[in-house]
Amino acid sequence: MQVVKDFWRCGIVAADAISIAQAGTLDIAQIRWLPNRSSLRYLADPFGLWREGRLHIFAESFSYRTGLGEIDVLVLDEDFSILDQQVILREPWHLSYPFVFEADGETWILPEAHESGALWLYRAVDFPFRWERTKQIALDHVPLDASLIRHEGHWWLFYAPADPPAGRLTSLCAAHAQQLDGPWHPHAANPILIDDGGLRPGGTPFVMQDMVHLPVQRCEGSYGTGLRLLRFDQLTPARTATSFAGALAAPAVAAPFIHGCHTLSAAGPVSLIDVKQMRFSAPALAAWPERWLRRRQARTSVQFA
Repeated sequence: MQVVKDFWRCGIVAADAISIAQAGTLDIAQIRWLPNRSSLRYLADPFGLWREGRLHIFAESFSYRTGLGEIDVLVLDEDFSILDQQVILREPWHLSYPFVFEADGETWILPEAHESGALWLYRAVDFPFRWERTKQIALDHVPLDASLIRHEGHWWLFYAPADPPAGRLTSLCAAHAQQLDGPWHPHAANPILIDDGGLRPGGTPFVMQDMVHLPVQRCEGSYGTGLRLLRFDQLTPARTATSFAGALAAPAVAAPFIHGCHTLSAAGPVSLIDVKQMRFSAPALAAWPERWLRRRQARTSVQFA
């Protein structure tokens, strides 16, 4: 049991992801910070979509009381005032990293759900509040933080393997498909890259200078201490070649949340980030026995189907 806990908060950066990548810093524009609901619950892993002049931010809502994450949506107006906030996905297992995207005339979320033993695709039934679990994406590993991009006629999926646990932060895998509903083909070279500095995906892939760039977490010293931009100099079903094209740390204006930054996601003219503060929390420690019991009961009672 860790005495020092991670606490995250999310921010809206008034710059697009490519501008941030070119500048090599998050200190280039104003940041609007989103409030957390309580001292024992925080928001992390933000992803966003604009609809009808409103920004919809989907984020992990993690509770230290239960030890489980749910997925919230926050609806903001053009001035980034919060109009609504609701839980949209709740499962017996932990949910995080709600990678939201549009494809084939629908809106989808691909949350991290490795405790279920699978990767599940959810479709919006009534955007942004009602979703249905529609499909399991079968891969060579149970994935962590799966991140999608459509590039040169292929869907590409980047993810960290849940097993072995030692590779969760340091290994990167890829898969490709012609259609979103598959079949998905794990890359023949998986894991396509191993690096002790950290490779777990940390946001939306984007194309810059005709090459795919993937934010990945830097995990030196602790989990999610910063981001690196992994550039795919070559990306085909037969071969990949990569190099690092920059790094990002928590901006100075985030103080005291300057101990980490592990998400950079594109949302049109703005970008979404999260930043971390590591601190002692007596309430979080006091909630640990209840959290342990609930998670143990959830693992023994859930049916993964």
